[in-house]
Amino acid sequence: MTTYRGADSKREEFRKYLEKAGVLDALTKVLVGLYEEPEKPNNALDFLKQHLGASGPETADVEALKQEVTELRQKCEQLTEENNDLKSKVQQYEPPQDETAPEN
Repeated sequence: MTTYRGADSKREEFRKYLEKAGVLDALTKVLVGLYEEPEKPNNALDFLKQHLGASGPETADVEALKQEVTELRQKCEQLTEENNDLKSKVQQYEPPQDETAPEN
């Protein structure tokens, strides 16, 4: 009889843990969403993974981010070249630093 109560208390402790962590709410929302789907998906497990965020980011998001990274790298390269050009122009107008000249 004590084994049964011990298992019950462990089960209740685990349920409280899941509730506190928000797992029960998240699962309930996803399952309700699946229930309310007018056309049930062929693979319910994939639906759950997708709506729980376990499947990772959407492919379109990944492609958009890759494109943005490429554009930003090109922009960075362009700005680095522009910076180098401007530095060389500034050096043309600055008086040369004579290291052997005495200090006052």
